[in-house]
Amino acid sequence: MMSTAMLTYLFVGASFALYIGIAIWSRAGTTKEFYVAGGGVHPIANGMATAADWMSAASFISMAGIISFVGFDGSVYLLGWTGGYVLLALLLAPYLRKFGRFTVPDFIGERYYSKTARIVAVVCLIFVSFTYVAGQMRGVGIVFSRFLEVEVNTGVVIGMAIVFMYAVLGGMKGITYTQVAQYCVLIFAYMVPAIFISLMITGNPIPQLGFGAEVLDAKGLGSGVSVLEKLDGVLMDLGFGAYTQGSKSTIDMFAITAALMFGTAGLPHVLVRFFTVPKVSDARLSAGYALVFIAILYTTAPAVAAFARLNLVDTVQDTAYADAPAWFGNWEKTGLIAWQDKNNDGVMQYSAGAALLPPKPVFTDQKGIHGERLLQNEPSASANEVYIDRDIMVLANPEIANLPGWVIALVAAGGVAAALYTVAGLLLVLLRSISHDLLKQTLMPNISDKQELLFARIAAAVAVCVAGLFGIYPPAFVAQVVAFAFGLAAASLFPAILLGIFSKRVNKEGAITGMLVGLIFTFSYIAYFKFYAPELNNSVNWLLGISPEGIGFLGMLMNIAAALVVSMMTAPPPTDVQDLVDDIRIPTGAGVAHEH
Repeated sequence: MMSTAMLTYLFVGASFALYIGIAIWSRAGTTKEFYVAGGGVHPIANGMATAADWMSAASFISMAGIISFVGFDGSVYLLGWTGGYVLLALLLAPYLRKFGRFTVPDFIGERYYSKTARIVAVVCLIFVSFTYVAGQMRGVGIVFSRFLEVEVNTGVVIGMAIVFMYAVLGGMKGITYTQVAQYCVLIFAYMVPAIFISLMITGNPIPQLGFGAEVLDAKGLGSGVSVLEKLDGVLMDLGFGAYTQGSKSTIDMFAITAALMFGTAGLPHVLVRFFTVPKVSDARLSAGYALVFIAILYTTAPAVAAFARLNLVDTVQDTAYADAPAWFGNWEKTGLIAWQDKNNDGVMQYSAGAALLPPKPVFTDQKGIHGERLLQNEPSASANEVYIDRDIMVLANPEIANLPGWVIALVAAGGVAAALYTVAGLLLVLLRSISHDLLKQTLMPNISDKQELLFARIAAAVAVCVAGLFGIYPPAFVAQVVAFAFGLAAASLFPAILLGIFSKRVNKEGAITGMLVGLIFTFSYIAYFKFYAPELNNSVNWLLGISPEGIGFLGMLMNIAAALVVSMMTAPPPTDVQDLVDDIRIPTGAGVAHEH
Protein backbone atom coordinates (compact mmCIF):
# COMPACT_ATOMS: atom_id res chain seq x y z
CA MET A 1 0.00 0.00 0.00
CA MET A 2 1.32 3.47 -0.97
CA SER A 3 2.44 5.82 1.78
CA THR A 4 0.77 9.21 2.19
CA ALA A 5 3.99 10.91 1.02
CA MET A 6 4.07 8.85 -2.21
CA LEU A 7 0.37 9.53 -2.82
CA THR A 8 1.02 13.24 -2.31
CA TYR A 9 3.82 13.30 -4.90
CA LEU A 10 1.59 11.32 -7.26
CA PHE A 11 -1.46 13.60 -6.86
CA VAL A 12 0.49 16.87 -7.04
CA GLY A 13 2.53 15.58 -10.03
CA ALA A 14 -0.60 14.35 -11.82
CA SER A 15 -2.40 17.66 -11.31
CA PHE A 16 0.59 19.57 -12.72
CA ALA A 17 0.78 17.19 -15.68
CA LEU A 18 -2.94 17.79 -16.30
CA TYR A 19 -2.55 21.59 -16.26
CA ILE A 20 0.48 21.53 -18.56
CA GLY A 21 -1.14 19.00 -20.90
CA ILE A 22 -4.29 21.11 -21.25
CA ALA A 23 -2.18 24.24 -21.79
CA ILE A 24 -0.22 22.60 -24.62
CA TRP A 25 -3.39 21.12 -26.18
CA SER A 26 -5.21 24.48 -26.02
CA ARG A 27 -2.30 26.36 -27.53
CA ALA A 28 -1.74 23.89 -30.31
CA GLY A 29 -5.33 24.00 -31.50
CA THR A 30 -6.26 27.68 -31.31
CA THR A 31 -5.01 31.16 -32.14
CA LYS A 32 -3.64 33.79 -29.80
CA GLU A 33 -6.76 35.90 -30.36
CA PHE A 34 -8.86 33.14 -28.83
CA TYR A 35 -7.26 33.79 -25.45
CA VAL A 36 -7.49 37.55 -25.72
CA ALA A 37 -10.99 37.92 -27.15
CA GLY A 38 -12.28 34.63 -25.88
CA GLY A 39 -13.82 33.58 -29.22
CA GLY A 40 -16.12 30.89 -27.91
CA VAL A 41 -15.49 30.22 -24.24
CA HIS A 42 -18.73 28.96 -22.73
CA PRO A 43 -19.99 31.05 -19.77
CA ILE A 44 -19.92 27.97 -17.50
CA ALA A 45 -16.28 27.25 -18.39
CA ASN A 46 -15.42 30.92 -17.99
CA GLY A 47 -17.25 30.96 -14.64
CA MET A 48 -15.07 28.06 -13.44
CA ALA A 49 -11.93 29.80 -14.70
CA THR A 50 -12.93 33.03 -12.94
CA ALA A 51 -13.63 31.12 -9.72
CA ALA A 52 -10.20 29.45 -9.94
CA ASP A 53 -8.59 32.88 -10.40
CA TRP A 54 -10.50 34.21 -7.40
CA MET A 55 -9.85 31.39 -4.93
CA SER A 56 -6.27 31.89 -3.89
CA ALA A 57 -4.28 30.52 -0.97
CA ALA A 58 -6.17 32.97 1.24
CA SER A 59 -9.50 31.36 0.33
CA PHE A 60 -8.31 27.75 0.20
CA ILE A 61 -5.75 27.59 3.01
CA SER A 62 -6.16 30.51 5.37
CA MET A 63 -9.79 31.64 5.48
CA ALA A 64 -11.12 28.57 7.31
CA GLY A 65 -8.02 28.66 9.54
CA ILE A 66 -8.74 32.23 10.62
CA ILE A 67 -12.44 31.44 11.17
CA SER A 68 -11.59 28.33 13.21
CA PHE A 69 -9.62 30.47 15.68
CA VAL A 70 -11.59 33.73 15.78
CA GLY A 71 -15.09 32.33 15.15
CA PHE A 72 -17.73 34.96 14.46
CA ASP A 73 -15.16 37.70 13.74
CA GLY A 74 -13.90 35.68 10.77
CA SER A 75 -17.21 36.22 8.95
CA VAL A 76 -15.82 39.52 7.59
CA TYR A 77 -13.72 37.54 5.09
CA LEU A 78 -16.72 35.60 3.83
CA LEU A 79 -18.92 38.69 3.52
CA GLY A 80 -16.27 41.00 2.13
CA TRP A 81 -14.84 38.77 -0.58
CA THR A 82 -18.21 37.45 -1.76
CA GLY A 83 -19.90 40.87 -1.67
CA GLY A 84 -16.97 42.43 -3.48
CA TYR A 85 -17.32 39.97 -6.30
CA VAL A 86 -20.98 40.97 -6.80
CA LEU A 87 -19.96 44.63 -6.80
CA LEU A 88 -17.29 43.99 -9.42
CA ALA A 89 -19.59 41.99 -11.69
CA LEU A 90 -22.52 44.40 -11.59
CA LEU A 91 -20.93 47.83 -11.17
CA LEU A 92 -17.64 47.80 -13.07
CA ALA A 93 -17.11 44.93 -15.52
CA PRO A 94 -19.70 45.91 -18.19
CA TYR A 95 -18.47 49.51 -18.31
CA LEU A 96 -14.79 48.66 -18.48
CA ARG A 97 -15.63 46.21 -21.26
CA LYS A 98 -17.36 48.95 -23.23
CA PHE A 99 -14.38 51.26 -22.70
CA GLY A 100 -12.11 48.64 -24.25
CA ARG A 101 -9.32 48.85 -21.65
CA PHE A 102 -9.04 45.85 -19.40
CA THR A 103 -6.05 46.78 -17.24
CA VAL A 104 -6.42 49.34 -14.48
CA PRO A 105 -3.48 51.58 -15.55
CA ASP A 106 -4.74 51.59 -19.18
CA PHE A 107 -8.20 52.70 -18.10
CA ILE A 108 -6.92 55.36 -15.68
CA GLY A 109 -4.30 56.64 -18.17
CA GLU A 110 -6.88 57.15 -20.94
CA ARG A 111 -9.88 58.21 -18.86
CA TYR A 112 -7.82 60.84 -17.04
CA TYR A 113 -5.87 61.79 -20.23
CA SER A 114 -2.58 61.78 -18.33
CA LYS A 115 0.70 59.84 -18.26
CA THR A 116 1.14 60.93 -14.64
CA ALA A 117 -2.22 59.33 -13.74
CA ARG A 118 -1.08 56.11 -15.46
CA ILE A 119 2.20 56.12 -13.49
CA VAL A 120 0.38 56.71 -10.18
CA ALA A 121 -2.00 53.83 -11.06
CA VAL A 122 0.97 51.54 -11.77
CA VAL A 123 2.59 52.53 -8.44
CA CYS A 124 -0.70 51.74 -6.63
CA LEU A 125 -0.92 48.44 -8.52
CA ILE A 126 2.64 47.52 -7.50
CA PHE A 127 1.84 48.16 -3.81
CA VAL A 128 -1.39 46.12 -4.03
CA SER A 129 0.10 43.23 -6.02
CA PHE A 130 3.24 42.94 -3.87
CA THR A 131 1.15 42.79 -0.71
CA TYR A 132 -1.17 40.19 -2.27
CA VAL A 133 1.72 38.09 -3.60
CA ALA A 134 3.44 38.20 -0.19
CA GLY A 135 0.37 36.63 1.42
CA GLN A 136 0.17 33.95 -1.26
CA MET A 137 3.90 33.15 -0.98
CA ARG A 138 3.41 32.33 2.68
CA GLY A 139 0.66 29.90 1.57
CA VAL A 140 3.01 28.31 -1.00
CA GLY A 141 5.64 27.85 1.73
CA ILE A 142 3.18 26.17 4.09
CA VAL A 143 2.03 23.72 1.40
CA PHE A 144 5.57 22.74 0.39
CA SER A 145 6.88 22.64 3.97
CA ARG A 146 4.42 19.96 5.04
CA PHE A 147 4.45 17.77 2.00
CA LEU A 148 8.21 17.87 1.44
CA GLU A 149 8.67 17.65 5.24
CA VAL A 150 10.93 20.71 5.48
CA GLU A 151 10.91 23.94 7.54
CA VAL A 152 8.36 26.48 6.35
CA ASN A 153 11.11 28.91 5.29
CA THR A 154 12.65 26.22 3.06
CA GLY A 155 9.17 25.65 1.65
CA VAL A 156 8.93 29.35 0.76
CA VAL A 157 12.31 29.21 -1.05
CA ILE A 158 11.24 26.12 -3.05
CA GLY A 159 7.98 27.91 -3.92
CA MET A 160 9.93 31.01 -5.00
CA ALA A 161 12.00 28.96 -7.47
CA ILE A 162 8.91 27.31 -9.01
CA VAL A 163 6.97 30.58 -9.23
CA PHE A 164 9.92 32.37 -10.85
CA MET A 165 10.24 29.70 -13.56
CA TYR A 166 6.50 29.80 -14.11
CA ALA A 167 6.31 33.59 -14.37
CA VAL A 168 9.34 33.84 -16.70
CA LEU A 169 8.03 31.10 -18.98
CA GLY A 170 4.70 32.95 -18.75
CA GLY A 171 1.62 32.70 -20.86
CA MET A 172 -0.07 29.74 -19.23
CA LYS A 173 -2.14 31.93 -16.98
CA GLY A 174 -4.18 33.13 -19.91
CA ILE A 175 -5.43 29.69 -20.87
CA THR A 176 -8.99 29.36 -19.68
CA TYR A 177 -9.25 25.57 -19.83
CA THR A 178 -6.19 25.12 -17.61
CA GLN A 179 -8.04 27.12 -14.98
CA VAL A 180 -11.20 25.04 -15.45
CA ALA A 181 -9.12 21.96 -14.58
CA GLN A 182 -7.54 23.84 -11.68
CA TYR A 183 -10.96 24.75 -10.31
CA CYS A 184 -12.12 21.12 -10.50
CA VAL A 185 -9.02 19.91 -8.60
CA LEU A 186 -9.28 22.73 -6.07
CA ILE A 187 -12.97 22.34 -5.23
CA PHE A 188 -12.78 18.52 -5.17
CA ALA A 189 -9.81 18.77 -2.79
CA TYR A 190 -11.74 21.13 -0.51
CA MET A 191 -15.07 19.30 -0.51
CA VAL A 192 -14.00 15.65 -0.12
CA PRO A 193 -12.44 16.00 3.38
CA ALA A 194 -15.26 18.38 4.39
CA ILE A 195 -17.86 15.73 3.46
CA PHE A 196 -15.87 12.96 5.23
CA ILE A 197 -15.50 14.99 8.44
CA SER A 198 -19.12 16.21 8.40
CA LEU A 199 -20.23 12.55 8.22
CA MET A 200 -17.90 11.58 11.07
CA ILE A 201 -18.98 14.39 13.41
CA THR A 202 -22.69 14.81 12.56
CA GLY A 203 -23.69 11.95 10.23
CA ASN A 204 -24.71 14.53 7.59
CA PRO A 205 -22.80 14.34 4.27
CA ILE A 206 -23.48 18.01 3.39
CA PRO A 207 -21.00 20.17 5.37
CA GLN A 208 -23.20 23.27 5.14
CA LEU A 209 -26.02 21.35 6.89
CA GLY A 210 -23.61 19.50 9.21
CA PHE A 211 -22.46 22.90 10.47
CA GLY A 212 -25.88 23.36 12.15
CA ALA A 213 -26.51 19.69 13.00
CA GLU A 214 -26.14 17.72 16.24
CA VAL A 215 -22.80 16.18 17.16
CA LEU A 216 -22.91 12.35 17.23
CA ASP A 217 -22.12 10.62 20.53
CA ALA A 218 -19.82 7.59 20.97
CA LYS A 219 -22.65 5.26 19.82
CA GLY A 220 -23.25 7.26 16.63
CA LEU A 221 -26.52 8.74 17.88
CA GLY A 222 -27.52 12.40 18.17
CA SER A 223 -26.13 13.95 21.36
CA GLY A 224 -28.71 16.75 21.49
CA VAL A 225 -25.90 19.34 21.25
CA SER A 226 -25.22 21.20 18.00
CA VAL A 227 -21.71 21.66 16.56
CA LEU A 228 -21.63 25.35 17.52
CA GLU A 229 -23.05 24.73 21.03
CA LYS A 230 -20.40 22.07 21.67
CA LEU A 231 -17.65 24.31 20.28
CA ASP A 232 -18.77 27.22 22.47
CA GLY A 233 -18.76 24.98 25.56
CA VAL A 234 -15.39 23.32 24.82
CA LEU A 235 -13.60 26.59 24.09
CA MET A 236 -15.06 28.45 27.07
CA ASP A 237 -13.94 25.58 29.35
CA LEU A 238 -10.39 26.15 28.02
CA GLY A 239 -10.54 29.90 28.69
CA PHE A 240 -11.24 31.06 25.13
CA GLY A 241 -14.14 33.35 24.27
CA ALA A 242 -17.37 31.86 22.90
CA TYR A 243 -16.94 30.83 19.25
CA THR A 244 -20.25 32.39 18.21
CA GLN A 245 -19.57 35.76 19.93
CA GLY A 246 -17.51 38.43 18.20
CA SER A 247 -14.90 40.58 19.93
CA LYS A 248 -14.55 43.25 17.21
CA SER A 249 -16.50 46.49 17.38
CA THR A 250 -19.35 47.05 14.92
CA ILE A 251 -17.47 49.84 13.13
CA ASP A 252 -14.37 47.67 12.67
CA MET A 253 -16.44 44.74 11.35
CA PHE A 254 -18.13 47.11 8.90
CA ALA A 255 -14.85 48.75 7.84
CA ILE A 256 -13.03 45.45 7.19
CA THR A 257 -15.98 44.06 5.20
CA ALA A 258 -16.20 47.27 3.15
CA ALA A 259 -12.42 47.37 2.52
CA LEU A 260 -12.50 43.77 1.25
CA MET A 261 -15.56 44.46 -0.92
CA PHE A 262 -14.35 47.67 -2.57
CA GLY A 263 -10.79 46.40 -2.82
CA THR A 264 -11.98 43.55 -5.02
CA ALA A 265 -12.63 46.02 -7.83
CA GLY A 266 -8.99 47.10 -7.94
CA LEU A 267 -7.60 43.59 -8.49
CA PRO A 268 -6.44 43.38 -12.11
CA HIS A 269 -6.10 39.60 -12.45
CA VAL A 270 -9.82 39.15 -11.69
CA LEU A 271 -11.07 42.01 -13.91
CA VAL A 272 -9.46 40.48 -17.01
CA ARG A 273 -11.45 37.27 -16.71
CA PHE A 274 -14.73 39.01 -17.61
CA PHE A 275 -13.53 39.69 -21.14
CA THR A 276 -12.85 36.20 -22.48
CA VAL A 277 -16.41 35.82 -23.83
CA PRO A 278 -17.73 37.63 -26.93
CA LYS A 279 -20.88 39.28 -25.53
CA VAL A 280 -21.71 41.42 -22.51
CA SER A 281 -24.63 39.11 -21.69
CA ASP A 282 -22.17 36.18 -21.61
CA ALA A 283 -19.85 38.16 -19.35
CA ARG A 284 -22.73 38.68 -16.93
CA LEU A 285 -23.68 34.99 -17.17
CA SER A 286 -20.04 34.10 -16.45
CA ALA A 287 -20.19 36.27 -13.36
CA GLY A 288 -23.34 34.47 -12.21
CA TYR A 289 -21.82 31.02 -12.73
CA ALA A 290 -18.58 32.12 -11.06
CA LEU A 291 -20.52 33.23 -7.98
CA VAL A 292 -22.16 29.79 -7.77
CA PHE A 293 -18.80 28.04 -8.09
CA ILE A 294 -17.18 30.36 -5.54
CA ALA A 295 -20.11 29.93 -3.13
CA ILE A 296 -19.49 26.15 -3.00
CA LEU A 297 -16.18 26.81 -1.21
CA TYR A 298 -17.24 29.90 0.71
CA THR A 299 -20.33 28.29 2.25
CA THR A 300 -18.26 25.23 3.18
CA ALA A 301 -15.45 27.19 4.89
CA PRO A 302 -17.33 27.92 8.17
CA ALA A 303 -18.15 24.20 8.54
CA VAL A 304 -14.55 23.18 7.82
CA ALA A 305 -13.38 25.76 10.39
CA ALA A 306 -15.70 24.51 13.14
CA PHE A 307 -14.98 20.81 12.51
CA ALA A 308 -11.21 21.47 12.46
CA ARG A 309 -11.27 23.30 15.80
CA LEU A 310 -13.35 20.57 17.46
CA ASN A 311 -11.04 17.82 16.17
CA LEU A 312 -7.97 19.80 17.17
CA VAL A 313 -9.09 20.17 20.80
CA ASP A 314 -10.14 16.51 20.95
CA THR A 315 -6.77 15.22 19.73
CA VAL A 316 -4.42 17.64 21.56
CA GLN A 317 -5.91 18.60 24.93
CA ASP A 318 -4.65 16.44 27.86
CA THR A 319 -2.86 14.04 25.49
CA ALA A 320 0.55 12.68 26.51
CA TYR A 321 3.13 13.79 23.94
CA ALA A 322 4.34 10.17 23.72
CA ASP A 323 0.81 9.22 22.58
CA ALA A 324 0.33 12.26 20.32
CA PRO A 325 -1.21 11.46 16.92
CA ALA A 326 1.17 11.24 13.94
CA TRP A 327 -0.07 14.52 12.45
CA PHE A 328 1.34 16.51 15.37
CA GLY A 329 4.87 15.22 14.77
CA ASN A 330 4.52 15.70 11.00
CA TRP A 331 3.58 19.37 11.35
CA GLU A 332 6.16 19.91 14.11
CA LYS A 333 8.84 19.29 11.45
CA THR A 334 7.59 22.34 9.53
CA GLY A 335 7.98 24.66 12.54
CA LEU A 336 4.28 25.60 12.38
CA ILE A 337 3.24 23.74 15.53
CA ALA A 338 5.13 23.39 18.81
CA TRP A 339 4.79 22.07 22.35
CA GLN A 340 6.59 23.47 25.40
CA ASP A 341 6.25 21.28 28.49
CA LYS A 342 5.87 24.00 31.12
CA ASN A 343 5.05 21.72 34.09
CA ASN A 344 7.23 18.74 33.05
CA ASP A 345 4.35 16.23 33.12
CA GLY A 346 4.74 15.08 29.50
CA VAL A 347 1.09 15.98 28.78
CA MET A 348 -0.02 18.64 26.28
CA GLN A 349 -2.14 21.39 27.83
CA TYR A 350 -4.00 23.45 25.23
CA SER A 351 -5.85 26.55 26.47
CA ALA A 352 -6.22 30.30 25.93
CA GLY A 353 -3.15 32.55 25.92
CA ALA A 354 0.14 32.69 24.04
CA ALA A 355 2.23 29.56 24.54
CA LEU A 356 5.59 31.23 23.83
CA LEU A 357 7.50 34.50 24.00
CA PRO A 358 7.92 35.74 21.31
CA PRO A 359 4.68 34.23 20.02
CA LYS A 360 6.25 32.26 17.11
CA PRO A 361 8.47 29.22 17.79
CA VAL A 362 12.25 29.29 17.30
CA PHE A 363 13.50 25.70 17.41
CA THR A 364 16.87 24.34 18.54
CA ASP A 365 18.48 21.18 17.09
CA GLN A 366 17.87 19.28 20.32
CA LYS A 367 15.09 16.95 21.39
CA GLY A 368 13.44 16.95 24.83
CA ILE A 369 13.05 13.93 27.13
CA HIS A 370 9.66 13.15 25.53
CA GLY A 371 11.04 13.42 21.98
CA GLU A 372 9.64 16.91 21.29
CA ARG A 373 11.61 19.59 19.42
CA LEU A 374 13.08 21.96 21.98
CA LEU A 375 12.60 25.72 21.66
CA GLN A 376 14.76 28.77 22.24
CA ASN A 377 11.62 30.70 23.21
CA GLU A 378 10.86 31.80 26.74
CA PRO A 379 7.64 30.20 28.05
CA SER A 380 4.79 32.68 28.45
CA ALA A 381 2.93 33.21 31.73
CA SER A 382 -0.20 31.43 30.45
CA ALA A 383 -0.90 27.75 31.08
CA ASN A 384 -1.13 27.08 27.32
CA GLU A 385 1.69 24.78 26.15
CA VAL A 386 0.73 24.34 22.48
CA TYR A 387 1.50 26.78 19.63
CA ILE A 388 -0.55 26.24 16.46
CA ASP A 389 -0.22 28.36 13.31
CA ARG A 390 -3.76 29.12 12.08
CA ASP A 391 -2.75 28.73 8.45
CA ILE A 392 -2.21 24.97 8.81
CA MET A 393 -5.79 24.15 9.77
CA VAL A 394 -7.21 23.28 6.32
CA LEU A 395 -4.14 21.31 5.23
CA ALA A 396 -3.85 19.49 8.56
CA ASN A 397 -7.61 18.87 8.90
CA PRO A 398 -7.68 15.49 7.06
CA GLU A 399 -4.71 14.25 9.12
CA ILE A 400 -6.24 15.47 12.40
CA ALA A 401 -9.46 13.59 11.51
CA ASN A 402 -7.40 10.50 10.56
CA LEU A 403 -8.74 10.36 7.00
CA PRO A 404 -7.21 8.05 4.34
CA GLY A 405 -3.88 8.98 2.76
CA TRP A 406 -5.41 9.71 -0.64
CA VAL A 407 -7.61 12.45 0.90
CA ILE A 408 -4.53 14.07 2.51
CA ALA A 409 -2.74 13.91 -0.87
CA LEU A 410 -5.76 15.42 -2.62
CA VAL A 411 -5.75 18.41 -0.25
CA ALA A 412 -2.05 18.90 -0.98
CA ALA A 413 -2.79 19.06 -4.72
CA GLY A 414 -5.58 21.58 -4.10
CA GLY A 415 -3.38 23.74 -1.87
CA VAL A 416 -0.57 23.79 -4.43
CA ALA A 417 -3.03 24.73 -7.21
CA ALA A 418 -4.63 27.52 -5.16
CA ALA A 419 -1.35 29.09 -4.10
CA LEU A 420 0.91 28.68 -7.13
CA TYR A 421 -1.52 29.71 -9.83
CA THR A 422 -2.61 32.88 -8.04
CA VAL A 423 0.99 33.91 -7.36
CA ALA A 424 2.00 33.26 -10.97
CA GLY A 425 -1.02 35.13 -12.33
CA LEU A 426 -0.44 38.13 -10.08
CA LEU A 427 3.24 38.21 -11.01
CA LEU A 428 2.38 38.21 -14.71
CA VAL A 429 -0.01 41.15 -14.17
CA LEU A 430 2.65 42.93 -12.12
CA LEU A 431 5.33 42.37 -14.77
CA ARG A 432 3.03 43.60 -17.52
CA SER A 433 2.31 46.75 -15.49
CA ILE A 434 6.02 47.47 -14.92
CA SER A 435 7.45 46.53 -18.34
CA HIS A 436 4.53 47.63 -20.55
CA ASP A 437 2.46 50.28 -18.75
CA LEU A 438 5.31 51.96 -16.87
CA LEU A 439 8.33 51.55 -19.16
CA LYS A 440 7.14 50.96 -22.75
CA GLN A 441 4.04 53.16 -22.65
CA THR A 442 5.33 55.94 -20.41
CA LEU A 443 8.96 56.29 -19.34
CA MET A 444 10.90 54.50 -22.15
CA PRO A 445 8.69 54.43 -25.27
CA ASN A 446 11.60 53.60 -27.63
CA ILE A 447 12.68 50.28 -26.09
CA SER A 448 12.41 47.18 -28.29
CA ASP A 449 10.22 44.16 -27.56
CA LYS A 450 13.36 42.22 -26.57
CA GLN A 451 14.35 44.90 -24.04
CA GLU A 452 10.80 45.01 -22.68
CA LEU A 453 10.96 41.25 -22.08
CA LEU A 454 14.35 41.58 -20.36
CA PHE A 455 12.99 44.26 -18.00
CA ALA A 456 9.99 42.02 -17.29
CA ARG A 457 12.31 39.14 -16.30
CA ILE A 458 14.42 41.40 -14.07
CA ALA A 459 11.19 42.65 -12.45
CA ALA A 460 10.11 39.01 -11.97
CA ALA A 461 13.34 38.17 -10.11
CA VAL A 462 13.02 41.22 -7.83
CA ALA A 463 9.30 40.62 -7.24
CA VAL A 464 9.78 36.95 -6.33
CA CYS A 465 12.64 37.79 -3.92
CA VAL A 466 10.65 40.54 -2.15
CA ALA A 467 7.54 38.34 -1.95
CA GLY A 468 9.67 35.47 -0.63
CA LEU A 469 11.04 37.70 2.14
CA PHE A 470 7.48 38.56 3.17
CA GLY A 471 6.67 34.84 3.06
CA ILE A 472 9.55 34.09 5.44
CA TYR A 473 8.85 37.10 7.70
CA PRO A 474 5.07 37.50 7.37
CA PRO A 475 3.42 40.53 9.00
CA ALA A 476 0.31 38.41 9.74
CA PHE A 477 -1.54 35.27 8.67
CA VAL A 478 -2.18 34.71 4.95
CA ALA A 479 -5.80 35.92 4.94
CA GLN A 480 -4.84 39.03 6.93
CA VAL A 481 -1.93 39.94 4.63
CA VAL A 482 -4.28 39.54 1.66
CA ALA A 483 -6.79 41.77 3.48
CA PHE A 484 -4.13 44.51 3.56
CA ALA A 485 -3.80 44.20 -0.23
CA PHE A 486 -7.55 44.63 -0.64
CA GLY A 487 -7.47 47.64 1.70
CA LEU A 488 -4.76 49.27 -0.42
CA ALA A 489 -6.74 48.55 -3.61
CA ALA A 490 -9.93 50.01 -2.07
CA ALA A 491 -8.12 53.16 -0.97
CA SER A 492 -6.18 53.80 -4.17
CA LEU A 493 -7.60 52.23 -7.35
CA PHE A 494 -11.30 51.59 -6.75
CA PRO A 495 -12.38 55.28 -6.40
CA ALA A 496 -10.46 56.24 -9.56
CA ILE A 497 -12.25 53.50 -11.54
CA LEU A 498 -15.68 54.21 -10.04
CA LEU A 499 -15.48 58.00 -10.49
CA GLY A 500 -14.00 57.50 -13.96
CA ILE A 501 -17.13 55.60 -15.00
CA PHE A 502 -19.86 57.53 -13.19
CA SER A 503 -18.60 61.12 -12.98
CA LYS A 504 -17.88 63.40 -15.94
CA ARG A 505 -16.56 66.14 -13.68
CA VAL A 506 -13.61 64.29 -12.08
CA ASN A 507 -10.42 65.34 -13.87
CA LYS A 508 -6.80 64.19 -13.90
CA GLU A 509 -5.75 66.48 -11.01
CA GLY A 510 -8.55 65.12 -8.84
CA ALA A 511 -7.87 61.47 -9.67
CA ILE A 512 -4.11 61.74 -9.09
CA THR A 513 -4.57 63.59 -5.77
CA GLY A 514 -7.20 61.09 -4.62
CA MET A 515 -5.09 58.03 -5.46
CA LEU A 516 -2.03 59.44 -3.69
CA VAL A 517 -3.99 60.50 -0.59
CA GLY A 518 -5.69 57.09 -0.31
CA LEU A 519 -2.53 55.07 -0.92
CA ILE A 520 -0.21 57.07 1.35
CA PHE A 521 -2.70 57.24 4.24
CA THR A 522 -3.62 53.52 4.10
CA PHE A 523 -0.09 52.23 3.57
CA SER A 524 1.29 54.44 6.38
CA TYR A 525 -1.42 53.28 8.80
CA ILE A 526 -0.80 49.57 8.05
CA ALA A 527 2.99 49.97 8.18
CA TYR A 528 2.83 51.88 11.47
CA PHE A 529 0.77 49.32 13.36
CA LYS A 530 2.18 46.18 11.72
CA PHE A 531 5.89 47.02 11.43
CA TYR A 532 6.86 50.21 13.26
CA ALA A 533 4.83 49.93 16.49
CA PRO A 534 3.13 46.49 16.62
CA GLU A 535 2.86 46.78 20.42
CA LEU A 536 0.35 49.64 19.91
CA ASN A 537 -1.80 47.59 17.50
CA ASN A 538 -5.03 47.50 19.53
CA SER A 539 -8.45 49.14 19.49
CA VAL A 540 -7.40 51.79 22.05
CA ASN A 541 -4.88 53.30 19.61
CA TRP A 542 -6.71 52.76 16.30
CA LEU A 543 -8.22 55.76 14.50
CA LEU A 544 -12.02 55.68 15.13
CA GLY A 545 -11.55 52.10 16.38
CA ILE A 546 -10.70 50.81 12.87
CA SER A 547 -7.99 48.12 12.60
CA PRO A 548 -5.27 48.01 9.87
CA GLU A 549 -7.34 45.36 8.02
CA GLY A 550 -10.26 47.80 7.70
CA ILE A 551 -8.48 51.13 7.30
CA GLY A 552 -8.67 50.88 3.49
CA PHE A 553 -12.35 51.85 3.76
CA LEU A 554 -11.44 55.16 5.44
CA GLY A 555 -8.66 55.63 2.88
CA MET A 556 -11.23 55.12 0.12
CA LEU A 557 -13.53 57.83 1.54
CA MET A 558 -10.56 60.20 1.80
CA ASN A 559 -9.61 59.39 -1.82
CA ILE A 560 -13.13 60.16 -3.09
CA ALA A 561 -13.35 63.39 -1.06
CA ALA A 562 -9.93 64.60 -2.26
CA ALA A 563 -10.73 63.73 -5.90
CA LEU A 564 -14.06 65.58 -5.86
CA VAL A 565 -12.73 68.68 -4.03
CA VAL A 566 -9.64 69.05 -6.25
CA SER A 567 -11.71 68.45 -9.41
CA MET A 568 -14.14 71.20 -8.44
CA MET A 569 -11.25 73.61 -7.91
CA THR A 570 -9.59 72.88 -11.28
CA ALA A 571 -10.62 72.83 -14.94
CA PRO A 572 -13.16 70.18 -16.06
CA PRO A 573 -12.00 67.32 -18.32
CA PRO A 574 -11.96 67.96 -22.13
CA THR A 575 -15.30 67.58 -23.95
CA ASP A 576 -14.21 64.38 -25.75
CA VAL A 577 -13.43 62.73 -22.38
CA GLN A 578 -16.85 63.78 -21.00
CA ASP A 579 -18.53 62.33 -24.12
CA LEU A 580 -16.53 59.13 -23.60
CA VAL A 581 -17.84 58.81 -20.03
CA ASP A 582 -21.43 59.16 -21.33
CA ASP A 583 -20.74 56.50 -23.96
CA ILE A 584 -19.22 54.03 -21.45
CA ARG A 585 -22.54 53.64 -19.66
CA ILE A 586 -24.23 51.93 -22.63
CA PRO A 587 -22.35 48.60 -22.82
CA THR A 588 -22.05 47.07 -26.28
CA GLY A 589 -24.31 44.06 -26.57
CA ALA A 590 -26.68 45.25 -23.86
CA GLY A 591 -29.62 45.41 -26.23
CA VAL A 592 -31.11 42.59 -28.32
CA ALA A 593 -30.22 44.38 -31.56
CA HIS A 594 -26.53 44.29 -30.71
CA GLU A 595 -26.33 40.58 -29.90
CA HIS A 596 -24.75 38.56 -32.70
